[in-house]
Amino acid sequence: MSRIRVLTGITTTGTPHLGNYVGAIRPAVAASLDPNVDAFFFLADYHALIKCDEPARIQRSRMQIAATWLAAGLDPDRVHFYRQSDIPEIPELTWLLTCVTAKGMMNRAHAYKASTDANEVAGEDPDAGITLGLFSYPVLMAADILMFNAHKVPVGRDQVQHIEMARDIGARFNHLFGAGRAFFTLPEAVIEQSVATLPGLDGRKMSKSYDNTIPLFDGGHRGLKDAVARVVTDSRLPGEPKDPESNALALILDAFASTDEAASFRAELRAGLGWGEAKQRLVERLERDIAPMRERYEAFMAAPQQLEDVLQAGAARARRIAAPLLGELREAVGLRRFVAAAVPADATVASRAALPMFKQYRENDGQFYFKLVDAAGDLLLQSKGFASPKEAGQAVAALKLLRGAELASKLVTLAPDADPQHVADALCELSAAAERPSGGTG
Repeated sequence: MSRIRVLTGITTTGTPHLGNYVGAIRPAVAASLDPNVDAFFFLADYHALIKCDEPARIQRSRMQIAATWLAAGLDPDRVHFYRQSDIPEIPELTWLLTCVTAKGMMNRAHAYKASTDANEVAGEDPDAGITLGLFSYPVLMAADILMFNAHKVPVGRDQVQHIEMARDIGARFNHLFGAGRAFFTLPEAVIEQSVATLPGLDGRKMSKSYDNTIPLFDGGHRGLKDAVARVVTDSRLPGEPKDPESNALALILDAFASTDEAASFRAELRAGLGWGEAKQRLVERLERDIAPMRERYEAFMAAPQQLEDVLQAGAARARRIAAPLLGELREAVGLRRFVAAAVPADATVASRAALPMFKQYRENDGQFYFKLVDAAGDLLLQSKGFASPKEAGQAVAALKLLRGAELASKLVTLAPDADPQHVADALCELSAAAERPSGGTG
């Protein structure tokens, strides 16, 4: 069974709060542990530039969000965890996609429409204050998704339109340049119906927009305690029965407590537990889960180089997928190398002598193998065993035709220890050499 690619982006303009953890971070970390899922998590810092013009805020938010995800248990060795801005293939793909995207589609984007409608209500020019970044950011979002051929993208209902646009844009590119091949997988929006939505201090949905959030790590234990103390309750005194559903305390506790703990808390409120004591109980229960994560978070925030190393390693892994695919897309649209240029005969002989090469051989176990070595003789790929030299030769021939995601998929079964990017570079070099004239000026 092939693994399902699931991609999640986090815009770096704010500080994660308790609602973010319960509604997005915790379930996503849990889902990333599924062995059938190939998970991609990225910091959408290019998207942040559309919404925020405060460099210091964006920089700090990138650190805080990266540290939060790692502290919450995201394993960077199991997933692709990277900054959007560390993948140069994404903005290049954005341009390729921009060139096949209809302006009329962008005119219908919800965010753009909301901005023009607000301007018209205010008596302004419809496009007043609207940047090209805001207007075309659905194309950037499509590039984020299509770059890694994600199958599923968890989103809120307000983001479904962007996934539909990514599908339309990818399908358009496939139609224009695929010549029967689908470069892009068309993604599916996944709306998590069961995701918990925490109430905020005032009982409404916890949101920065309402300024009613409880910090996850910001401010430490004191910040958490002070925020919970501000949760709105009624005027009933200790000893008077209280309705657990009339305030946010029980609902917040539900997201962290066991069934028995939640039932006991509600029973105590009905029996007259005072609001002050109830808030203290809530803080204590939250701390059981949050304190260990906070300690890890603070350690990451104190060691920015460690965060940088994790993200750079994640970007390197992601680029092993992105770079070969972008190379194919460049070829498809006509941005090709001039491989048929004239080469002097002596230079041709020398260059062929310095090319990567496949070597086939038979081992003592009676099986036939092949390996790919670079010009210096270093091993790039070691195959599994084949029953006959014909099968080994057919595998070599098939491998030479593959690129991008198909190549990476083939290597998983053929040679799982191979570096897809190095193999792809070697195959491209061999392919280019094969297209050169054999000698003279051609």
